[in-house]
Amino acid sequence: LATLLVGLRNQPTTSLGHLLPEGTPTPLIPALILIETTSLLIRPLALGVRLTANLTAGHLLIQLISTATIALMPTIPIVSLLTLIILFLLTLLEVAVAIIQAYVFVLLLSLYLQENI
Repeated sequence: LATLLVGLRNQPTTSLGHLLPEGTPTPLIPALILIETTSLLIRPLALGVRLTANLTAGHLLIQLISTATIALMPTIPIVSLLTLIILFLLTLLEVAVAIIQAYVFVLLLSLYLQENI
């Protein structure tokens, strides 16, 4: 909301120009302005939800495999060792996913801010 207001204050014609494409029929103007404004406000929220879901899914998978490793340790140590190796590889994958998610989050957020300001 703040970026939208700053964009409207500093460059009102450019900011309003993003809300309405050229050649829009007159009856569609109010609906398009409402849709585009809603889109501008929801984009950062959707980005945050996506980031949270991706990271939470990885953490849940790590929790499940670590619980299985601990549960299998007294009964079947060989399988427990195999799940421990899988857990280690999954942790490396999760670190890589976190780095990629951080990069995508910052890149998209900067593009959203650049568009509004």
